Amino acid sequence: MIEVRKLVKRFGSKAVLRGLNFEVREGEFVALIGPNGAGKTTLLRILASLARSTLGEVRIAGYRLPDQSAAVRRSLGFVSHQSLLYGDLSAEENLRFYGRMYDLAGLESRIGAVLDTVGLTGRRRDLVRTYSRGMQQRLAIGRAILHDPSVLLFDEPHTGLDQEACDMLDQVLREVSGRGRTVIMTSHDLARVEDLAVRFDVLSHGVIAASAARSDLGGTNLLDFYRRALAG
Repeated sequence: MIEVRKLVKRFGSKAVLRGLNFEVREGEFVALIGPNGAGKTTLLRILASLARSTLGEVRIAGYRLPDQSAAVRRSLGFVSHQSLLYGDLSAEENLRFYGRMYDLAGLESRIGAVLDTVGLTGRRRDLVRTYSRGMQQRLAIGRAILHDPSVLLFDEPHTGLDQEACDMLDQVLREVSGRGRTVIMTSHDLARVEDLAVRFDVLSHGVIAASAARSDLGGTNLLDFYRRALAG
């Protein structure tokens, strides 16, 4: 589903990704973990076709980036540090705008279902600029799942969410993963991702330093695996 080969990303003279190789099978839920500055957000932005690599090859669902970025965008949903929402539109207007971009059938029904899922039905007609950070994050999650994409990218999605909203997001993640969607999520909350993901990749100094399936951890917890990967 996702193939990354010898990926390099430089900002001026600084290399953030250094010949990274990364592969995710269809239906796999991968947690991408690593210290700040390791390149996690940069990698997700390249996969989302919001940034271009310096060198290397990226394919998603058979489409090559950046040449076929329009087809890739139709296949994925992305939750990042930026909500990608319009503050002067209401929640339902934002979802309607994105739904029309994807030519969704039964759009109004789908908008209602998504707003119910993220707990914003009662604020559906309020302008997004009046929302708290947590509410905007809820709606960003709704935007990402609106068109039921085959690939979902989540960059620290629990940031700014209260406990109720975190539980809602976990439920969404389990539901989309259970339906065979491919998920990549970055997080510093190892306890949470250990319960959600089936594979854990440690990104350090611009490359994958270690990778393990949940079943491979055995009696080792994720924190110990993470520490050993960084130390090695």
